Amino acid sequence: MSRFTGSKSKVSRRFGEPIFGRSKETKRQTPPGMHGAKRKRKVSEYGQQLLEKQKAKYIYGMREGQFRIFFERAKARQGKTGDILLQMCESRLDNVTYRLGIAPTRAAARQLVTHGHITVDGKVLNIPSYTLKPGQTVGVREKDRQMIAIVTSLEHRPVSASWLSWDATTMTGSFMQVPERAEIPENINEQAIVELYSR
Repeated sequence: MSRFTGSKSKVSRRFGEPIFGRSKETKRQTPPGMHGAKRKRKVSEYGQQLLEKQKAKYIYGMREGQFRIFFERAKARQGKTGDILLQMCESRLDNVTYRLGIAPTRAAARQLVTHGHITVDGKVLNIPSYTLKPGQTVGVREKDRQMIAIVTSLEHRPVSASWLSWDATTMTGSFMQVPERAEIPENINEQAIVELYSR
């Protein structure tokens, strides 16, 4: 997947919330640009749906093709398509690595995975988009457990997800269950995304 290399602060200001993490730039009241917006334009229904999709893609670090594949898989399952889509995004290895506190951001978690620092069920796995199943364990490779970046992140970001458990002594976490929509804290209107793709 191609990496986003633009200004994260500008993207956060566009959506009016710190989607990449805390940023002082989101405190500004104007959109990004030399002069900001002269006046607020009324956003169409399609525009709002598109913004929700873009926000979700930025949050989970996914490109259009990959996100569309996730949507099609969610659509093929029984249940609410929007909820299933977010559950699939939350089950990605890079996201679970982030949720466990091993990395401070999803981008950092993705880098740890691709560089071979993360294990799944005891084996090194370098595929960030790998979808975990309930009962699988995610951990830090034994020889990387003293990495300053990982140790620092774990000290400042304790596990808060109820669907994950963490063992600090072995530096491994368990993916206990697929989270319910209420357990996913991201501010995403998944129904708008479903309506956009259903046009």
